[in-house]
Parts: sequence; structure tokens; C-alpha cells
Amino acid sequence: IMTEHILPGSIEPEIAERLVSRRSAILKGASTSAAVAAGLRMASVPIALAALSRDVFAQGLPSAVVKVLNFALTLEYLESEFYNRGVAASGLIPAQDRAIFTTIQGHEAAHVQYLQSALGSAAVPKPTFDFSAGGGSGNGPFAGVFSNYELFKAVAQAFEDTGVRAYKGQAGALQPYPAVLTAALTVHSVEARHASEVRRLRGNFSETAPNKGWVTRNLTDLPGTEPVYAGEENSTILKIDLTMLNNVALDEVTESFDEPLNMQEVLAIVGPFIA
Repeated sequence: IMTEHILPGSIEPEIAERLVSRRSAILKGASTSAAVAAGLRMASVPIALAALSRDVFAQGLPSAVVKVLNFALTLEYLESEFYNRGVAASGLIPAQDRAIFTTIQGHEAAHVQYLQSALGSAAVPKPTFDFSAGGGSGNGPFAGVFSNYELFKAVAQAFEDTGVRAYKGQAGALQPYPAVLTAALTVHSVEARHASEVRRLRGNFSETAPNKGWVTRNLTDLPGTEPVYAGEENSTILKIDLTMLNNVALDEVTESFDEPLNMQEVLAIVGPFIA
């Protein structure tokens, strides 16, 4: 497991050396850290690599990494708790859809476990959440989220779309730390799959905007989630207006690229959900 799918030159030399020695010890029956074990249980080389990356830093994880991973952990806490409550809510999720949400629930729980293990004592505690988006009042605009299945799916879509853009927005900060970046991007890809599945489920798999498997411009049909999609109507990538190339339509361009959200933008979106 530990040596599959690793691209040459993608790991810092000292981490690669530690990985090989740790793998040898594991094969001989030696114990390993909780974070590496979590990575192995998830059959994920990048997750195990991120844990080993923490081992390599003699003074602990750099503050920049801690900041980003705690930011990600807060989002994963939010999503994990949301799906825990949704799956537990009696009569909310129809039988034919339960497998989708229990699978996502398991993924989010694994993401929380990984980030907590990678951060160790530096991990932030889980906040108290108000999924009505009422800032702790319980009377926000989404107050019926765990009794109204259509609203539950819509809020799930907003959370997943936010997560995709949030992880993308932090890639630059993790670029100096390739192993951690690799691990973060593996989580990012799973969040994107969640988003696509929930979006298509909401649209009854008709692939009609705004509920295609991908985001079309900045369209949303749930009032209050406009900031989640702000900027997604952008058609210029690396100073090239892609709508000018072979007459590509704006919808097609915006569906082909996701725009990143920075930390402040994401925290503004999720702030009302934190009590």
C-alpha cells in the first residue's frame, strides 16, 4: 500500500527516507503512529505521507501548515456533524438515497480523524454548530434543515461546493510542503465527488442548471447561498478569456473551472453556522 501511486520526485527526500524505513518497520510488525495507521486503514499513501511529514519537522508542523489544516478541520467538523445529524434524523432521508449520505458521512468522519491525527495537540476543538445558519439562535433561514429533505440536500450542496473551493484556495499556501499538499488535494478530490453527487441528486440526475454535476456560472436556487458561488461566472483564466476561443459558450467555460475561495471568504460563508 505504502509504495503504490507515488510519482518520482513528488516527496521531499527526508520524508521518502523516513517512509521507506517506517514501511520496513511496519512490515516487521513494529507499531506506528496513529496518523500513519489512519492513512493505512484508508489505503491512502498521501494521508500516511502527511503524517510522516509531521514527524520530519523537528520543531513540529510549520505554523503555515497548522493554520491551513485547522481551517480544513473546521470545515470537516461542520460537514461531518451535518451528515451525522442528517443520517440520524428520523424519516429525513428516503431509503433509496440513504447509501449516498451514509457514504459521504463516513468520508467526512475519516477526514476529521485524519486531520486531528496529523495536527495532534495543535488541532482546534470542534465548534458548536447551528445548522439553521442563525449564529446560535436556531432560528436562521435553514431552520428546517433536518426535517425537510429538499432543504437538507440544498444545504449539503452548498457545504460541498464551499469545501471544493476552500481546499483549492489553500493549495498555494501548502505548495512549499509537497507531502501535505498531496494529502490535502486527495481530500479535495473527494469533496468534489461529494459535490457532484449531491448536485446531481438534487436535479434528479437531469443535468439541468443550476443542479448539474458541476457549477454553472454563479447560479444557485437556494437564497442565502449566493456567496458560495460568487466569482464562479469568471471566464478568464491566466488572462485568457476562454469564451473567445473557438466561440466556446460562457456556461461551458464556467463549468470547466472552479474558482478558489480564500480563507476570509470561506469563514464568512460558514460563520452563521457556528454558534
